Amino acid sequence: MKLKALILNYIIYRKAMGEKFLTNECYLKAFSRSMGNNIKIKDITPEMVTEFLYDRIPITSAWFIKHTALLGFYEYAIGRGFVDSSPLPLTLPKRPPAFVPYIYTRDELRQLFKAALTYQKNRSCIEPFMINKLLLVLYSTGLRLREALSLTMNNVDFPHAVIIVEETKFYKSRLVPFGKQLAEELSKYLKWRKKKGFPQEETSPFFYGKDNRPLNMSTVEGIFQRIRQKAEVKRTDNARYQPRLQDLRHCFAVHRLISWYQENADVQQLLPVLSVYMGHAHLAATSIYLTMTNDLLREAGKRFEKYVKEKH
Repeated sequence: MKLKALILNYIIYRKAMGEKFLTNECYLKAFSRSMGNNIKIKDITPEMVTEFLYDRIPITSAWFIKHTALLGFYEYAIGRGFVDSSPLPLTLPKRPPAFVPYIYTRDELRQLFKAALTYQKNRSCIEPFMINKLLLVLYSTGLRLREALSLTMNNVDFPHAVIIVEETKFYKSRLVPFGKQLAEELSKYLKWRKKKGFPQEETSPFFYGKDNRPLNMSTVEGIFQRIRQKAEVKRTDNARYQPRLQDLRHCFAVHRLISWYQENADVQQLLPVLSVYMGHAHLAATSIYLTMTNDLLREAGKRFEKYVKEKH
């Protein structure tokens, strides 16, 4: 059987089981193009697969995602008798060091929000005021970038101070309450948005990009790097990446946890609440965002000291 047809069948099969399967689909289609659309699956050699996997680039976490996509596909093909064995390499490379997200300080956040208003050197179609409010939403609510850019006017319920996130990751919808400060900033944004003449229908995108179209993720990520450079926010820990836009989500989780410690709240009891708020399918996923910072360690230490004193 031809590789392209079998890959398409496999993608349909996985999606029929309720998976979005977007990342794996992209890698598998890239594999099909690399091998040649008319090639038969039985004609693919281990050398061809190895060349596709390594592709003359450094080993990153993406290598392992690509490998997992091919592994699932070949298990499917072997199980249905299209091939007898997998051509994937038996020995895997060493995994790169675990990625450490960057947790912005309060001062750095203020610098970023300020720089968002003045980052442009030349006038473009992406309004700095809009980008400023988008960053505030991402930090204040912990939304994923894709979720924020998918919001429509109808998704922001001002009377109830709630953002309605519809069928995002894991096919779940959820309500994300927001506080008074963000409500004030978004109220300013709505007035500005109307004055600028952006469409006001319920289904209109909340954040607009070029030609009255929704903002593009890669565009926003590129803009953020210019903002970060203008704000002079950078890592000094020899990490592989400079601070990223998605680190605002990590930052939201860590700052929320620190606040709970400072309020003497029951953190263990509140973790499931944070998990639901952030749209995680499992509580374990929330732990990824709870990066240990000096502030977090300090507040946890204070809690432990108080516990010890109470016991004695």
